[in-house]
Amino acid sequence: MITPNLGDFRAALPVRGRLIGLDVGTRTIGVALCDAERTIASPAETIARTKFTADLARLESLCAGHTIAGLVIGLPLSLDGSDSPRTQAVRAFARNIERLGPPILLWDERWSTQAVTRTLIDADHSRKRRAALVDKLAAAYILQGAIDALAS
Repeated sequence: MITPNLGDFRAALPVRGRLIGLDVGTRTIGVALCDAERTIASPAETIARTKFTADLARLESLCAGHTIAGLVIGLPLSLDGSDSPRTQAVRAFARNIERLGPPILLWDERWSTQAVTRTLIDADHSRKRRAALVDKLAAAYILQGAIDALAS
């Protein structure tokens, strides 16, 4: 199941269980995980994208290794809320990984990368260090927003 609706996603989830957050880019996939009580999201890793089968295999391994109950994928909507070519690519990615099994929530991520980048700049990280961190931190930002919304 793939949905942008938080209520539908909540209904499809077990009461407890870890969620994985994904910030899907053209060259990388930022990955974050939360605890089974869904209180805090933590950055996990950045997957360098190669072929889709390799990307899928890594995500499958993460889902199995962490007993994932659901996936939250950042949806890069345009500033006015409409779809863009990048939005369509992320929707296609979600359809392609739906076979992993857990329900998938498409979560508005319009400001995630900018917010994380600003935080890293404020922390005086070098451009190289920011590049290494931004994707998995953006995934954690996306996932934290979703788990906060699930809790309310």
